[in-house]
Amino acid sequence: MIFEGKAWLFGDNIDTDAIIAARYLSTIDPRELAEHLMEDIKPEFPGLVGPGDILVGGENFGCGSSREHAPLAIKGAAISCVVARSFARIFYRNAINIGLPILECSEGLTGIESGSDQLRVDLEQGTVTHLRTGDIYQAEPFPPFMQEIIGRGGLVEYVKARIGQAQ
Repeated sequence: MIFEGKAWLFGDNIDTDAIIAARYLSTIDPRELAEHLMEDIKPEFPGLVGPGDILVGGENFGCGSSREHAPLAIKGAAISCVVARSFARIFYRNAINIGLPILECSEGLTGIESGSDQLRVDLEQGTVTHLRTGDIYQAEPFPPFMQEIIGRGGLVEYVKARIGQAQ
């Protein structure tokens, strides 16, 4: 899977309450959640981000509570993927479970102008290319079974397909 989109930078320790504030947890509708994505950090963000864009985080992206609302809000905004230096483990699993592509790039991405630079992310190869500079960052590629989970839209659809193949 290859994604290309505008990069939006966020720093270290972006917790799930910053991704989607607790006051919006009365819904599980991804599109409704997306209307409030990152609004406590960058109030105008929901109106700026577009389909296919890419979130770039620092260390420990998605820390905090274990709620699925955070990756759901990101997916609801039609963001193609999230790249971060590291992810909180529960956010990582929740993202995979709902089919939100994420990529851990421990070397970190540098020199990116938030909201204007474009990135290309190749999940299979584990590369992130900064299209303006040509810099290529290496991350750990997804193993094939995780690529299949993402490709099917999440764990539930993956399991349904596996059960269907076994019958």
